[in-house]
Amino acid sequence: MTNKILILNNISDKGLDLLPKDNYTITEEEQNPDAILLRSYKMHDMDIPDSLLAVGRAGAGTNNIPIDSMSEKGVVVFNAPGANSNAVKELVIAGMLMACRNLVQAKEYVDGLEGEDSELHKQVEAGKKKFAGFELPGRTLGVVGLGAIGVRIANAAKALGMNVVGYDPRIQIKYAWQLSSDVEPVDTIDELLSQSDFITFHVPLLDSTKDLINAESIKGMKDNAVVLNFARDGIVNEEAVVAAIEEGKLHSYVCDFPSNAIKGAKGVIALPHLGASTTEAEENCATMVAVQIRDYIENGIVTNSVNLPDIKLARAGECRLAIMHKNHPDMVGQISSVLGECSANIHHMVNDSHGDLAYTLMDLNSQIVDVDVAALSAIEGVLKVRLL
Repeated sequence: MTNKILILNNISDKGLDLLPKDNYTITEEEQNPDAILLRSYKMHDMDIPDSLLAVGRAGAGTNNIPIDSMSEKGVVVFNAPGANSNAVKELVIAGMLMACRNLVQAKEYVDGLEGEDSELHKQVEAGKKKFAGFELPGRTLGVVGLGAIGVRIANAAKALGMNVVGYDPRIQIKYAWQLSSDVEPVDTIDELLSQSDFITFHVPLLDSTKDLINAESIKGMKDNAVVLNFARDGIVNEEAVVAAIEEGKLHSYVCDFPSNAIKGAKGVIALPHLGASTTEAEENCATMVAVQIRDYIENGIVTNSVNLPDIKLARAGECRLAIMHKNHPDMVGQISSVLGECSANIHHMVNDSHGDLAYTLMDLNSQIVDVDVAALSAIEGVLKVRLL
């Protein structure tokens, strides 16, 4: 059986090559795909085909994917956390340097000079004092969100001689182990803002993170602070930071999300969404998500899903069942009961939940048929049943 993969954006061949051509057909026009691979394509207005098993986002953010709708149809959504973390880390460091050394304004000044070289040199010497900046060592960087990207940035800033404070009440153990012991944790955003000369955000856009930087929060920030946003548009209130720069409260705002409200504004460096725009990051994202999609389609393994828990189970027995279902009481009991009526014995299994959803992966000691799969699918709360 050939699995059909629909791609909605350019996906690096380094990732696509991991999907063997004898088992996978990759197209940009498939109407009934088994999986979809994309980067920034907005799927919210798309019809979700009944054939769809999985969506793979070659990047970290999934705001462009209707997660709730996918979940209701039993579609698992994968992303690639950390695959572009070095690219974003480097851009944040570059953003800090551009801001504190006034590099963009200095370049614009030089580009506007006229005359012979001798006159140009005089103008350079006369004008350079307008662009005097400040250095990073000894300054404090506040990192909001200590995931794959935030941890890299915090550690890199320490290596540059900066003090670093971090805020993440839900930090994962795997990232906590990677974080430099010299990074000081704080309990609130306000505490972080009051201490930081630079503030960088690495959190998703949620109701709780929208306008984290606003007119009121800016009042509690240090004078001459630099705000960096390479996470999501909407976390920083544009009007508030532009006004604060004009008033002399903030030094500058560096972001990856241009708009007419900030384009060309004093002290603003707006870049064209370059966070993951490196060859290495695109290849890493494509590779990670292709491996995840293939392992799910072929083995039912779930890694880096945003709507299901991570699930791994070594193959054993005669056949494998992968069941996505609501996180309701007695779901595993009902599944086991149906299998018992089919005279199917469970060799081993694993079940876990993520919010309102749960996933059960099991190997059976005997084969089952389509009628048995239909009986499992008829259980109230079961969203998708696959016989592998």
